[in-house]
Amino acid sequence: MSWETQSAFWKGRRVFLTGHTGFKGSWLAHWLLMLGAEVRGFSLAPESGQVPDGFKPLFEELGLGARLDHLIGDVRDEETLKRSLRAFNPEVVLHLAAQPLVRASYQNPVETYSTNVMGTAHLLNACRSVADLRSIVVVSSDKCYENREQLWAYREIDPMGGHDPYSSSKGCAELVTSAFRASYFPTERADEHGVSISSARAGNVIGGGDWSEDRLIPDAMRSMLAGSPLKIRNPRAVRPWQHVLEPLQGYLKLAYKGAEDPALFSKGWNFGPVDGDALPVGDLANRLAAKMHGKFSWKTVAESGPHEAQLLALDSTAARALLDWKPALSLQGMMDFTASWYSCRSLEQRVEMVSGQITQYTRRLKL
Repeated sequence: MSWETQSAFWKGRRVFLTGHTGFKGSWLAHWLLMLGAEVRGFSLAPESGQVPDGFKPLFEELGLGARLDHLIGDVRDEETLKRSLRAFNPEVVLHLAAQPLVRASYQNPVETYSTNVMGTAHLLNACRSVADLRSIVVVSSDKCYENREQLWAYREIDPMGGHDPYSSSKGCAELVTSAFRASYFPTERADEHGVSISSARAGNVIGGGDWSEDRLIPDAMRSMLAGSPLKIRNPRAVRPWQHVLEPLQGYLKLAYKGAEDPALFSKGWNFGPVDGDALPVGDLANRLAAKMHGKFSWKTVAESGPHEAQLLALDSTAARALLDWKPALSLQGMMDFTASWYSCRSLEQRVEMVSGQITQYTRRLKL
């Protein structure tokens, strides 16, 4: 199925997007608006505490508050979420709202479970009574799998798990999604209810506009702007790096395909980079330093901290074979896109960069 056909699906489509004020949510909201979708966003207010002077949260830089139906809300507030969802009567629901950080989950485990697990349950329960609903995509994480520090990539049939509260909460959210699918939207009765409920598991995303705490690229950019080297705790830890547009392409395809054939696509899916793009943290930092022409440097520090996985990789064979999804950016392309955004010093340039990179990316999808 061509990208043009899939793009046409979104024109005028009512899309309920949770987490639209975050890094990934802002990119996705902007892309949906470029495709002509009617978007209602439901999320906490954008966080500005870690954003350096001269920048604003990406949501604000893109002016999204005035371009979509923007609602401030918390997925832990079941009644408000339910009212907002039902009143909008969406055809597609994309659930990105989450507490997304491993180290923050150690500090606030109950909040993490409440947001990631009960927030997902609240959303899916509300979806049961949405009349025109056709497709739900619950965005998960590569960390949802029981991590055995294995050398081979995780497949969709591997067990859920998680050593830390964040990873565990994502595994739990996957189980909640599976239970709601089996109980209320079973694939064997898809011809009756006509709703796909799927989950999407992606790796470590990078890209312009990310200012989250405890992530490599944002921490590196803050260090560079402060004129100090970045401190890296574990440069040998391997992660499946990918540009933010790669998994977003997967979410859009999954929502579209699920609406067309819920019996086939209503399940969990991996969206990871090609094998060679799973790199140690230190290697990616070196590539970033090269792109920033020596303005950024890093050093290893011996800090004690909570447990974090050493090896993570996703097997995306199913998405490639059945969804016709594949990464469109090489490792070099991913780094070029990311470094070029952070190199922009004006708001206008950064806004143009987001639209321009989406346009460039979709052209690659058509090749």
